[in-house]
Amino acid sequence: MPLEKWSEDVYLVRLAEDPQLTDELTTLEQAVGGKRCSAVLDFTGVKFINSSNLAKMLKLRKQFLADGGRLVLCGLGDQVWGALLVTGLDKLFTLTDDVATGLAAVQMKSGA
Repeated sequence: MPLEKWSEDVYLVRLAEDPQLTDELTTLEQAVGGKRCSAVLDFTGVKFINSSNLAKMLKLRKQFLADGGRLVLCGLGDQVWGALLVTGLDKLFTLTDDVATGLAAVQMKSGA
């Protein structure tokens, strides 16, 4: 299952290529709907990201920040990393190398 409830207030989402990527981001958006929580998005299985996915990620980031949570991206491949660099989004998102580091970053920031 791509959307895992890691703890009471942390989700881990193991993303896949489109069209699953869009569906998984939408599922996460619906799951958190107004709750104070954080999420780690694992991009290990994603080779390409399009503009609508970037827009959805920005919407999720805004939602998480408004609710007092965090959104961390990890496991970025060269194509995804390149898309974030070209668009300047690498400066907006918290990025880590792997899932373990992403989960640690979320836990440390939330004081858990």
